[in-house]
Parts: sequence; C-alpha cells; structure tokens
Amino acid sequence: MSGTLASHAAAHLRAEMARREINPAGLARQIGVSEMWVSRRMRGKTQITMEDLERLADALGIAVASFLPSPERVA
Repeated sequence: MSGTLASHAAAHLRAEMARREINPAGLARQIGVSEMWVSRRMRGKTQITMEDLERLADALGIAVASFLPSPERVA
C-alpha cells in the first residue's frame, strides 16, 4: 500500500494521533467505533473511506483535506 492515498491517510492519522497523544482506544470511544476499527485503519489493514476520513477529521478537529498529500507530493 506504500505510496497510495490510503497509505498517506493512514500515516497522517498515526502522526496526528501521536501529536495529540491519543491512543486508538480513546479515538474509538470518541467516534463510537471499536478500537479494532481504528487500529486497522491506522495500520493500513483496512483502507480508509471518505466517510472514515470525515469521522476521523471531525474527531481530531482537522480538515479532511489534511489527510491527502499536497499537490507537490503528487507531482
């Protein structure tokens, strides 16, 4: 999954959670899903959907677009 939009989103999710010192269980409680749901998306075992991004962004207080690579990284 390296280099894909999904892998970029998963990496950004891990980084944002680390920055905020939020563990998978805490984020899961915040958005009403299981810890496994969060963990699988963090590790790239389950691809993150647009709906997932929206839920995660809302919970973290960030823009959905922040999960996507900048145009410079895509070029």
